Amino acid sequence: MVPQRRATLPDSLFGEGICRVGAGAHIWQLTWQEGVALRWDARTLEPLEEVPYDREGWGICAAGAHLVTSDGSSELVHRDPGTLAERDVLLVRYEGAPVPGLNDLTWDGDTIWANVMGMATLLGIDPDTGVVTDIVDARRARERHPGAPEAVMNGLAALSAPGEFLLTGKTWRAIRHVRLVPARVRPSRLSAVRSGLLA
Repeated sequence: MVPQRRATLPDSLFGEGICRVGAGAHIWQLTWQEGVALRWDARTLEPLEEVPYDREGWGICAAGAHLVTSDGSSELVHRDPGTLAERDVLLVRYEGAPVPGLNDLTWDGDTIWANVMGMATLLGIDPDTGVVTDIVDARRARERHPGAPEAVMNGLAALSAPGEFLLTGKTWRAIRHVRLVPARVRPSRLSAVRSGLLA
């Protein structure tokens, strides 16, 4: 597929999460460590403004009436979709313990989904409480790059069909279309996924 339009960032900016705001006319893009976010015209891809940004930029998704952003920690931030101003902070927990490494984000209508940096794992997160409601072992979908530890899962997008997602990663050659299926065994703790025990 050939892109219809392109927009480039200055060499001084390291682009990260990007999100169109609903059916609206603009797109927000985060930068990694530069302390700014960019707002683009969704139709023309012309830059509209650059605003200060108070954390590292990792993932961003539109979730109902607000945006949600991640910074690699165990916190998600609810933000105003018009200004990116912080509304509140959500601590993500599994069985009471914070879950670090929250990376790319997507929204399926009632759940925030996040991939965990360095793991082939997706988490379903309650947007009101921060409690992890689902753990997905995505090892079968990952792309193998022997000798390239940086080739981790790093892209996530919910599709309109329930339980269907697009997954990709750093230096991956493909985008994977996946469908969630029930696990045979539910881990008693997130470390079960970390050690590869999820069936």
